[in-house]
Amino acid sequence: MTQILFAQVYKEMFPFWEEITESDRNYICENSVALTYPKATNIHNGTECSGVILVRSGCLRLYIMSDQGKEITLYRIHAGDMCMLSASCVLKSVTFDVFVDAEENSECYVINGQAFSNVADRNPNIKIFTLETAVSRFSDVMWIMQQILFMSMDKRLAMFLSDEIARTGSETINLTHEQIAKYIASAREVVSRMLKYFANEGIVEVSRKGIKVLDKKRLYNLSL
Repeated sequence: MTQILFAQVYKEMFPFWEEITESDRNYICENSVALTYPKATNIHNGTECSGVILVRSGCLRLYIMSDQGKEITLYRIHAGDMCMLSASCVLKSVTFDVFVDAEENSECYVINGQAFSNVADRNPNIKIFTLETAVSRFSDVMWIMQQILFMSMDKRLAMFLSDEIARTGSETINLTHEQIAKYIASAREVVSRMLKYFANEGIVEVSRKGIKVLDKKRLYNLSL
């Protein structure tokens, strides 16, 4: 029954699914597992081949880390998204260490990386899909790097808060200052000072319940 469920999901997510043989489809399903990761669990630690991860619910954060332990968030993936950078045996050209943590309690399907790679070696369409998926995410990475290198802190924070309320549909952001700092590659103290400035300007209200956006227009203008 589980393999049938995998096949139904993969048919929706993979454009190549109907183009590969039935034996290859069965092979991928047989080498898939459904896993639940509690919040704050490290899922992928560096360059090992953890497999192709499909998020069914929750949120995963992908990031890189310096030798001194400083983190830079590359991007987050949510329900319906897929993580290819956790499968280094599929994307052999990716040689840097990528870490993946569960930001929330997350339900995922994980395809064994070597099994996926074996099928990809027999099917060029899978390799094309894999590369296109990775390239689309590298665009997100380059956007993050551009923000870090060329944008002021107030603009970066305003952009993050604006994106977050647009994504969640709520004017209250239930994230700690430490979490926001990780997302925008800054320090918690810097984020706290900037949020205090925003609060003094009447743009946000900061409390233990979270960060409530009071003036979306001014926040948006700061992000421009």
